[in-house]
Amino acid sequence: MGYKTNKRKIINDPVYGFINVPGDFIFDLIEHPWFQRLRNIKQLGLTSFVYPGANHSRFQHCLGALHLMDMAITTLRRKGTEISPEEEEAALIAILLHDSGHGPFSHALENSIITGISHEDISLLLMEKLNEFYQGKLTLAIKIFRDIYHRKFFHELVAGQMDMDRLDYLRRDSFFTGVIEGSVGSDRIIRMLNVVDDSLVIDEKGIYSIEKLLIARRLMYWQVYMHKAVIASESLLVNLLKRARELALKGVDIYATPALRFFLYNRLGPDDLLKEGEFTPGLLAENFTRLDDSDILVSAKYWADSSDRILSDLASRLMRRRLLAIELQNEPFSKERVNRLKAQAVEMMNTDLLTTEYYVFTNSISNLAYTPHSPEVKILLKSGKTADISDVSDMFDHRFLSERITKYFLCYPKEFR
Repeated sequence: MGYKTNKRKIINDPVYGFINVPGDFIFDLIEHPWFQRLRNIKQLGLTSFVYPGANHSRFQHCLGALHLMDMAITTLRRKGTEISPEEEEAALIAILLHDSGHGPFSHALENSIITGISHEDISLLLMEKLNEFYQGKLTLAIKIFRDIYHRKFFHELVAGQMDMDRLDYLRRDSFFTGVIEGSVGSDRIIRMLNVVDDSLVIDEKGIYSIEKLLIARRLMYWQVYMHKAVIASESLLVNLLKRARELALKGVDIYATPALRFFLYNRLGPDDLLKEGEFTPGLLAENFTRLDDSDILVSAKYWADSSDRILSDLASRLMRRRLLAIELQNEPFSKERVNRLKAQAVEMMNTDLLTTEYYVFTNSISNLAYTPHSPEVKILLKSGKTADISDVSDMFDHRFLSERITKYFLCYPKEFR
């Protein structure tokens, strides 16, 4: 008699305790190499340079979001929302694979060696390829992910104001960084979920939990995701990859792992997702799913000894955590100040004005706690009617919730101080 795998696994998660794998096919997707790859991609990129405990992975986050989705579906069914077994499985698949398209160190790859392709685009590509492999079993999940399924609350559970992705990453990132201000009551929020007219709503008694969620998100952005040293370290990584790509496209032979080499030495864009570019979507997916954090770290260790002075210096700074100095303010930095620092770079670093862009640069960051273009959070009143949270919340006004706070940063070598 052949060995039969037990697919109803129980996973011991540090945030939620014991969680279940809700279905045999979900187990098969978790076991797939494309999903297992997420073990080797940090959820928070280089945030561990600031918060040493922030070494958790995209794999852990996706399993946590899966667990919360399972809880949400159970809650909605108990409150009378009809959800078929097919819809349940599709929603679980959509949330499980929602981050499968993330590259090394979160968003660094999107901004340096791939242009015009977001991680959501790659996630969709991978889901479509898996759908081909599994003969259409992901079709409904893809509709939910793309928000083309007629029951809109399923997509809102995947990507909305109070989706399972957001509920997990805030609680998980708070746990691993130790920033307690970001902790949210995900269990209570899920138990307050309801559905009216196929849209997600919150029971009236859950309004304070939603207010806490919005506060936590804003605080986590400034204290963790947009911490000055995090911005400095990720900017350094982006510039390192840009320099490597610049050399590669000039025909310079630099070391890179095979997966990373594909992206450094080829020009890739949105057309390659549509079978209109030089490379097929299948080839793009095949190479992307071989790429993780280790490809960047191993290559950077070699680049530290490169004959190219810029590449060598940037790689050495990254590997030794010798970050650039960074200043943050509410107004743009003057061109005069930036030009003076660039002139100083030319003189002190014996380089030309063009390459100073790797060391002296300014940009902006923004924080938006409440996304105006997403559906408004609806509160289900005891009367049975619904109202926008901005109309019934006594803590915020809508302008504060949806106001985009922008700050400007300036980076330059610490030696210039």
